[in-house]
Amino acid sequence: MMRTLVLVPTYNEAASIRSIVARIRAAVPEADVLVLDDASPDGTGAIADELAAADDRLRVAHRPGKQGLGAAYLDGFARAAAEGYEAVVEIDADGSHDPAELPTMLGLLATTPADLVIGSRWVPGGSVVNWPRHRLAISRTGNRYARWMLRSRVRDITAGFRAYRVSALRGLDRAVVSSQGYCFQVELAWRIEAAGGRIVEHPIAFVERANGRSKMGPGIVLEALARVTAWGVSARFGRGPIRSTAQRGS
Repeated sequence: MMRTLVLVPTYNEAASIRSIVARIRAAVPEADVLVLDDASPDGTGAIADELAAADDRLRVAHRPGKQGLGAAYLDGFARAAAEGYEAVVEIDADGSHDPAELPTMLGLLATTPADLVIGSRWVPGGSVVNWPRHRLAISRTGNRYARWMLRSRVRDITAGFRAYRVSALRGLDRAVVSSQGYCFQVELAWRIEAAGGRIVEHPIAFVERANGRSKMGPGIVLEALARVTAWGVSARFGRGPIRSTAQRGS
């Protein structure tokens, strides 16, 4: 396996952090895990510290406050690059992403020219479990709008379960990646695709979280809509990333 760092951003995930860490360690025991905790008031960080004390492949980064998903992942990407990792994984702490898919996703990254492997709900074989109809409609519509506006071939461009080749992330730092919420995932995939990076989508079953509350709110959705529209308009008038056709999806 490629030398891999699995990033687990947390904010109030005390009910699920033990389970998700155990599942990741069972699925990819050769990988290292970094929990990125945004000063969770429910004690998630302290639980993660307890787990790390018993596992030399698990570390915890205590961030000073709730700064957003994008900022947490950018911190994790920087650590992965500085420490010589070849692959870096994004996975939610709430259990909605199944770590058992990681060997396949990392295998695709290692054995194909892919720069990014996305765990995709919206390709053949992918699915969503226990979502109400309105959330399904919002997700499908959001993906279709982003694909059309950005001229992207990625079917699940909003997905948050991903494995990146670290070399593909070079240059995509805070000066480039401007979004910090839901649309962080859209922006990062779009910029990799626009730079000629190769993207593969692996079908997964996304399972609605069993514990806690979703961080998705109307403000995050509106931010994504506004930013995707602005990026699409800018690109169409020659002021955004130039799209390349040298990418692939499945």
